[in-house]
Amino acid sequence: MKNFYPNRYYKRKEDIPAKEFYEEGYRGILFDIDNTLVPHDEPVDDAAIQFVEQLKRIGYRICLISNNDEERVRTFADPLGVSYVHKAWKPGKYGYDKGMEIIGTDRTNTLFVGDQIFTDIWGAKRNGIFCILLDPINPKEEIQIVLKRIPEKYIKWRYRKRHNLSAKEYD
Repeated sequence: MKNFYPNRYYKRKEDIPAKEFYEEGYRGILFDIDNTLVPHDEPVDDAAIQFVEQLKRIGYRICLISNNDEERVRTFADPLGVSYVHKAWKPGKYGYDKGMEIIGTDRTNTLFVGDQIFTDIWGAKRNGIFCILLDPINPKEEIQIVLKRIPEKYIKWRYRKRHNLSAKEYD
């Protein structure tokens, strides 16, 4: 079960204490896109742009890693002015390794942020990357993701119980 637990669990991307992580030595962030930065299949929005700009001002280098095709990922990354890896094959190691290579970081100074336990978090944990789980922005998703959300609820419950968190309280 521990392989599916994130290092930290926050409700929204805005709850991540980015300055604190930077002070701890983290310099790069790998992000999932759908339901992490924007609702599933939505284009980049002002909130995502402002969030990423804030991270850049802190000093982070950012790369999107997504299992989506290049058009989806490129058209999302370009307005943000960040690098990307498409068809990342999460939870495999390829996308994470490629993302770190692109932004010049390694496992010791990279954060990963995503919303899915069985792809995003498990892949980051397998790669030895500090990982942050967010609640999905929007519950409207493709059926294969909806089905994965069922066992994810149990894992999130166990995580909160293990860390003595109430259902409304995260990290």
